[in-house]
Amino acid sequence: MARLLLMAFLLATQLAHAGSGPLGIDHEWSFDQSGIWARKYQTGLQAGVIAAEIGGALWLGNDNEAGHVLWQSVDASVISGVAATALKRAIGRARPEQGNDPNAWFKGGCCESFPSGEVTLQASFVTPFIAHYAPAHPWVWALEILPVYDGIARMKSQAHWQTDVIAGWLLGSGVGYWATTRSVPLSVQILPRGVSVGLYKRF
Repeated sequence: MARLLLMAFLLATQLAHAGSGPLGIDHEWSFDQSGIWARKYQTGLQAGVIAAEIGGALWLGNDNEAGHVLWQSVDASVISGVAATALKRAIGRARPEQGNDPNAWFKGGCCESFPSGEVTLQASFVTPFIAHYAPAHPWVWALEILPVYDGIARMKSQAHWQTDVIAGWLLGSGVGYWATTRSVPLSVQILPRGVSVGLYKRF
């Protein structure tokens, strides 16, 4: 399933177009922030995911099945977010809007294209849900539409290259899967006992 999703994602990036970059697929898309691709929807999705993760995890608590998965998502989002930020600053890749050169690496603090932090967030959010619920409910794979949408939107905004988006998806998915292997999420271990009970039980 993961291979099929990655293949679909690669097709969505217009592989027929001649490109460059590490995989030979990077090219600038025509700027488009109309309709569902508007920046306000991208930032709204980002804020909504963060609110859902934190709010849901605190409300349900780690003792609740869905709450436990949400705490795993919190772990995945924080860890992959820190990793994405570190990579951005270390690699210093220029964005498409910063010269349209997919081979412009190590340009310093001006340039933070690789990987896509927003796609990393979306992938880290959905992966624990897919890993937990997909065996019994295959429809949960539909959650992958979130990182796919965000990746396409970021490329249409000329903010990321195709490999930025793919790297963000792989990073978020990998850390998200790792988070599911822990019986007690890291964020639960370092926070007060109340997070494992859930606010809804306390009130």
